[in-house]
Amino acid sequence: MPDCGSQIVLCDVPIRFDTYKGCSHGCKYCFVYRKYNISKIKKAEGKEALISFIKGKRAQETSWCDWNIPLHWGGVSDPFQHIERKMKNSLDCLKVLAKTKYPFIVSTKSILPQEEPYFSLFKQCNCVLQVSLVCKTLQEKFELNTPTFDERLKFLKRMSKAVKRLVVRCQPYIIDYHKEIRENIKKYAQAGVYGVIFEAIKFQKSSKGLVQIGNDFCYPNEILKNKFLDLKEECHKYGLKFLSGENRFRNMGDSLSCCGFEGLKGFEGNKYNLNYKIHNDKDLKATAAMENKGSAYCFKAMHQKAGSHKLWKKLSFKEVMDSVFCNKSYVHSYLGIENGKHKKYRKAQV
Repeated sequence: MPDCGSQIVLCDVPIRFDTYKGCSHGCKYCFVYRKYNISKIKKAEGKEALISFIKGKRAQETSWCDWNIPLHWGGVSDPFQHIERKMKNSLDCLKVLAKTKYPFIVSTKSILPQEEPYFSLFKQCNCVLQVSLVCKTLQEKFELNTPTFDERLKFLKRMSKAVKRLVVRCQPYIIDYHKEIRENIKKYAQAGVYGVIFEAIKFQKSSKGLVQIGNDFCYPNEILKNKFLDLKEECHKYGLKFLSGENRFRNMGDSLSCCGFEGLKGFEGNKYNLNYKIHNDKDLKATAAMENKGSAYCFKAMHQKAGSHKLWKKLSFKEVMDSVFCNKSYVHSYLGIENGKHKKYRKAQV
């Protein structure tokens, strides 16, 4: 069944759906490497689990959700990676989504969806398509088993005719490539893109010019903020939405939701999270299901101590989220309050 992890604290669409486990793209910066070996690829969830969710059935991790929340397809694995040509697990699910018109957001680096029967099915779907594109230099250095930057750029033009909304994911944004990234914005506008999501790379190890925020090493706030303001101005110059996937600058985006679905009919995300508590608490409202005992099980990914599963069964989603609102460490991490001083930024290695 679709589930959700630690993003539940601040994401509008935290319920993810993955048709594969592992990914043949093998991008060197992929955060999933921290969890398991992504080179071991196998089929994950299928159409049966998807149909059950669409019909309203919920697992423990999603019992807090009592409405048709958009699914985020491709949370930890690309649904249209190379193995899809053989397994066709994503094709089976796409047929279900085309028939039911259930809202979803899908992320990919693949260009397979431009082929039939995928292309015709996408035309029938209630979908926001996110295509990962940073710049040609990054693709050639760190995304060696993916379609090229130029191939994905052509793919954008093709898919703009098939989906409700088309968004580019500039994730991970790397300061060293800022000029090249900025120059690509005009190309995205010409391809029919709605907006661009920017989120800076997170490093596992300390390096000169980085500061620690939570468990990650990141670009300093003032340096990244100035870069983002420059990118926002360029997006607006060409009529694109600037969407900030960077939690500490979420309110800099043209929407508090960074996925690009705002204003689309049938796309209603979860606004009872830290993002809205800090930036727009007038929209902060828990649903009936969020107040049910046991609906807090989705928070288990954040605290996995022995016996903690018993605690989640006793608590409600609302109770735990309310405690997060008062938790200094969560709020500081979200706002990007830096731990320690930093020196002037110098090139950091991926």
